[in-house]
Amino acid sequence: MKTLLIGSAALLSVSAFAADYQVDPAHSFVTFEVGHLGVSTTVGRFNELEGSFSLDDSGKSGSAELTIQSASVDTNHEARDKHLRSPDFLDVKQFTTITFKSTAFDGETLTGDLTIHGVTKAVSFDIEKVGEGKDPWGGYRAGFEASTTIQRSDFGVSYFIPGVTDETELEVFIEGIRQ
Repeated sequence: MKTLLIGSAALLSVSAFAADYQVDPAHSFVTFEVGHLGVSTTVGRFNELEGSFSLDDSGKSGSAELTIQSASVDTNHEARDKHLRSPDFLDVKQFTTITFKSTAFDGETLTGDLTIHGVTKAVSFDIEKVGEGKDPWGGYRAGFEASTTIQRSDFGVSYFIPGVTDETELEVFIEGIRQ
């Protein structure tokens, strides 16, 4: 099962000309894909997340943090989602959140500490800036997409491998509102 977490924004050193953003949860998503029985792909998402990020004027330095509510996992199948919340997978009663806190950002790669199921590992996301600009309500927004592949067993989530693949693709879609 894929857990992401990606998601998340970046936590890095920031120049004097940094802009701070709050993640807009209505326009931000963390998704995952895992293989199922060698015949299909299961896609899911997490519906509840919050976070923040900072960027310098060059866009090549910044920081980010993301917190995802584990119980918000959603694969559009109630029975499967209940199983994903169980101790077999996310164990959401014991591990209520999935977090990411960046440690480095070079404008293309965001590296940081991802914590899933109580286990923290360094991961790197490929980052693509979608765009930035004024919104219709007088604010200013910036959007990014991030992707990585993790092995869920590295985070202590190894139930039913290889029926559900160990390899989990994570994608993070973040829109932030400048503060």
